[in-house]
Amino acid sequence: MINVVLLGAGNVASHLTTVFLDSQGINLVQVYNRSISTIEHLAEQTAITNHLSQLKDADIYIIAISDNHITELEAKLYLNNKLVVHTSGSVTMSELKRNTNIGVFYPLQSFSKDKNVDFSTIPLCIESNDKSSFFLLDKLANLITDKVYHINSEQRKSIHLAAVFVNNFVNHMYQIGNEVCTTNNVPFEILQPLIQETAQKIMSLSPIEAQTGPAKRNDTKTIDKHLAMLTSNQQEIYTLLTKNIYKTHGKKL
Repeated sequence: MINVVLLGAGNVASHLTTVFLDSQGINLVQVYNRSISTIEHLAEQTAITNHLSQLKDADIYIIAISDNHITELEAKLYLNNKLVVHTSGSVTMSELKRNTNIGVFYPLQSFSKDKNVDFSTIPLCIESNDKSSFFLLDKLANLITDKVYHINSEQRKSIHLAAVFVNNFVNHMYQIGNEVCTTNNVPFEILQPLIQETAQKIMSLSPIEAQTGPAKRNDTKTIDKHLAMLTSNQQEIYTLLTKNIYKTHGKKL
């Protein structure tokens, strides 16, 4: 049984809390959060606290808070050589400076509190500065997912960057598509099968092989019609993406 203290109550922390409580091999000893009211609903399932001085003994302490506050919180911890890790994709392991045994426990997924996920399918990127700590972290990861990756801090930063493109930026494209639909009284749901097919397609094709559309074909008549329908901000994004797609496929505008 691995004893874990979880620090945080945001999206990532909430999902880790759920999967840890459900795991037979993990004992979620305690959850910490600055605002006790946010975690009061956990009081019947595990210990809770909003005081760092009251942290219980555990094998692993997981900091699952916003990137900007990780080092600030870690600087207040000294846990007698216990393993302290964070869950960030962009913060290097070396930024954990106060404690001797440190690591990273990064679930590569977009989390929303109200959206259930199957954690067993989520890639978990782990790293540690100590072999025995790494073994413990690897054991913990394998208790909740079938997809464990040994990734160093530099690799993780590149993964996080790539994830911004394929997740955050793509979602913004959905938002623009939704705006176009709303402006023209079209239900956005009509695009959902297309979205699903495109996502499914890259499971068997590379993104460059899967690319279609007027930008790849240099269909200028269609492109001009589209631009005429867009706001100036939308035009800027459409033009930038069109040029980049066309250039990527070996031609120059």
